[in-house]
Amino acid sequence: MSAVAKLLAQKEQLLARLETDPGPNERAEIQALLSKIETALKLLGNTAAAVDE
Repeated sequence: MSAVAKLLAQKEQLLARLETDPGPNERAEIQALLSKIETALKLLGNTAAAVDE
């Protein structure tokens, strides 16, 4: 499984956890993890674009 696929799977799991109405501490933790995943996906996207050029 590629790094992008792993990140997308983690993102999906975290979004599902948000739907279960977590407490404020867990919600903050999930949102922080989602932010890190989004940053990693952007960086990997930029790297892939640079390799394609």
